[in-house]
Amino acid sequence: MPPTLRTQDAPAARAAIEHALVNVVSLTKTTLEPIVCALFAGGHVLLEGIPGIGKTLLARTLARCVDAEFRRIQFTNDLMPSDVVGSSVWRPDTGTFTFLRGPLFANLVLADEINRTSPRTLSCLLEAMENGKVSVDGTTWDLGSPFTVLATRNPIEFHGTWPVPEAALDRFLVRVELGYPTAAEELQLYSGDDPEQRLADTTPVLSREDLLALQRACARVAVRPPVAEYAYRIVQATRGHAAVQLGCSPRAALSWLKVARARALLDGREFVLPDDLKALAVPALAHRVFLGSGEDAAPLVAELVRTVPVPL
Repeated sequence: MPPTLRTQDAPAARAAIEHALVNVVSLTKTTLEPIVCALFAGGHVLLEGIPGIGKTLLARTLARCVDAEFRRIQFTNDLMPSDVVGSSVWRPDTGTFTFLRGPLFANLVLADEINRTSPRTLSCLLEAMENGKVSVDGTTWDLGSPFTVLATRNPIEFHGTWPVPEAALDRFLVRVELGYPTAAEELQLYSGDDPEQRLADTTPVLSREDLLALQRACARVAVRPPVAEYAYRIVQATRGHAAVQLGCSPRAALSWLKVARARALLDGREFVLPDDLKALAVPALAHRVFLGSGEDAAPLVAELVRTVPVPL
């Protein structure tokens, strides 16, 4: 029988993973929290930021922390779905086709620069993110569990890129922007500090079975009616705002509540507080709100969190 972890085990697991991550990658609490919460909620993460700030290193470290099988896929404009999922190969010795699994078959997949691939190739990734399964030649294959995608999108280079459609963005539980390290951290790198060595010294702090147990525990965290009403007020405000072209859908709200449940559990609680929703509103909702001007909706979501009252 799978292990059953208690609610009070979750804060210790969170602390261990966060300590291991910040020991290798320079991350602020604001950046770190939604990533860790998404992992425990069983969701996917969209990482944005310029090249060279540690997105790949972050994904590798996260996989090491939970003893997960890691694969990296570099998305390019000529990448085919079979390069991601795998393909059936004819075996003359047996007279049958054998399915050779692609790099998508892993516990944690880094999908690098997803806006550089064609919609056809992106669609196979979306099926996997939505269902944890892929279809090849009429056969459905389970990807196993846990299964988490960390995707990157370079926000400043537009040559050779495709726009990521709204439906694709909606598959990501949270969106997180990575920034530059602090001056002290960057100077430490210049002085010969080697993050790769720190990664090599990192040992798993949680087993895959423990992670799955905590993911199941997250789903059992309660959302009481006043908290649900507060979430609805924020979502409704995005739909009625004059600057918004497309507001939050019910699925966006459910995703927000899902990651808020993880935050509650990781704080040792079995119920969601409004503070959980406030802390994760921008990472969970901003990439699901589209302004008529085309600008980032993060400031608007943050403003709604400040102004919409919490039900008494």
